[in-house]
Amino acid sequence: MEQHRTRAPDRDAHRDARQDARRDTPPLPPQPGPERSRREPRPAPAGRGPAPLPARKMPTPRLTGLGAGLFGSALMCVLGGLDQLLFGASLTVYGVLFLPVCLLTALWVRDAELLSAPVVAPIAFSVGLLPVAAGGNGIGARLMGLVTALATQVGWLYGGTLLAALTVLARGLRLAAARRRNPVRRPPARRDPS
Repeated sequence: MEQHRTRAPDRDAHRDARQDARRDTPPLPPQPGPERSRREPRPAPAGRGPAPLPARKMPTPRLTGLGAGLFGSALMCVLGGLDQLLFGASLTVYGVLFLPVCLLTALWVRDAELLSAPVVAPIAFSVGLLPVAAGGNGIGARLMGLVTALATQVGWLYGGTLLAALTVLARGLRLAAARRRNPVRRPPARRDPS
């Protein structure tokens, strides 16, 4: 009696069908990994143009308290010099330019050192006034011009310091709310067995 083989052709047919299916399906897009840069555009689905790249955020520098003081003072010195060259040492222009410097300093200071921003604002204002303040050729005359400029422009000084303080307050409240939403779980304290 002759026996027919039925299993082997079925296996061959299934294997051939799987190979045909693999040939007909397009390859999967490469997955993001160390070998693929995140800046490369992702492949778009069929019928569409290239996928848009995600919007790049501006970097947010984080200044220490000392860095915030140096940043504010250096920037105000540069702005004071430009004010003297372009506007003839206008104290009003200097005061207006002081406000964005206070805001940037308060935005860029580190979270742990938020309180330093309102402290360094008056220091930066005073240091930047040196090229703008009217005075004579001597040290005493220069110092008198600086004191006079500080006395007459106290509104800008208070306004910039208040702007820095309000910005720091808003950042502090936002941080406190984020900490309340995501409390850090600390392990329970170990009790001494003795």
